[in-house]
Amino acid sequence: MRETKGQKVKKLPLYDHCNFDRYDSQKLMLQTEKLRNLITKRGTFEMLIPLCCTTNPVRYKQFKEVMKGISSKTLARRLKELQKDGILERKAYNEIPPRVEYKMTKKGQELVESIINLIQWMIKWS
Repeated sequence: MRETKGQKVKKLPLYDHCNFDRYDSQKLMLQTEKLRNLITKRGTFEMLIPLCCTTNPVRYKQFKEVMKGISSKTLARRLKELQKDGILERKAYNEIPPRVEYKMTKKGQELVESIINLIQWMIKWS
């Protein structure tokens, strides 16, 4: 056991014959924080699901029209975060008025496919 801030932390009991031979369960649990930070922010799903259903780029204005109740500031922040994480690709055109388009990267497509599988699992078992 290790201690953090005066509290003892126990390791989770694991099955002896777990099918995750190639994985370290403790490391996987630490990775959940990264995943949670990526996909649970407000607006993220609403942006990713429509993008996965089209091969056409989506403009900022289109996101704004679809995403009711999310501020322009939050939308811009979310798009920037998803671009930084390699989920979205941003292309800016040197035009007046400015035109910016977003499309899903391969990494983003894999993320959305995983999310859809998780949603299908939830529907199956709920």
